[in-house]
Amino acid sequence: MQIEIPKEKVLRYPRLDTVLTVEKFIQERDGEYKKKKLWENLPKKMMYQTFHLIIDYLLYSKKISIDSEGKIGWIFYPNSANKNQKHLFWRKN
Repeated sequence: MQIEIPKEKVLRYPRLDTVLTVEKFIQERDGEYKKKKLWENLPKKMMYQTFHLIIDYLLYSKKISIDSEGKIGWIFYPNSANKNQKHLFWRKN
C-alpha cells in the first residue's frame, strides 16, 4: 500500500514538527484509523501529498504498519525491545 512519489513531483517536503505531529497522533490512536480518516482527523491541517510523504517515510523507517483492513498502527517500541533480551546478544564462549 506504499505509494512511490517521484522526487521531481514533490512540491515541498514536510518540516520536522509536522512529522512529529503525525507520529504522536498515530501513537495515541494506534490502529484506530485508515489513511484518509487519519489525515482528516489530524490536529494540524496539511496537504495530502505531504501526508503521503510522511506515511511513506514512517513505513520505510519501520515505525508504522498497515494491517489487512488498512488501519495504521504504531510498531516502533525501542525501549521494550532492549529490556531483558540478553539471549539475543552474541556471547563469547
